[in-house]
Amino acid sequence: MPSLQIRDLPEPVYRQLRQAADREHRTLSQQATVLLAQALEARPGAAERRRVLIEQLGQRPLVADLKGLVPPEQLVREDRQR
Repeated sequence: MPSLQIRDLPEPVYRQLRQAADREHRTLSQQATVLLAQALEARPGAAERRRVLIEQLGQRPLVADLKGLVPPEQLVREDRQR
């Protein structure tokens, strides 16, 4: 089985890892392995993120009524007059 060594681990991270390992009755190595596996599973790949984003955008309602919106030219003029 491959191994991993982490150098210069910040002390606060080490303490949090140690505390989590103690709470879960695991060794530091076991806790680090569990946390790494969870983090890698929780992060979808770029293609999956794009697919989800496109789905979410597709569910948004289109602006059907443009009445009441200020034309962009008017906004630019107002901004220039400030």
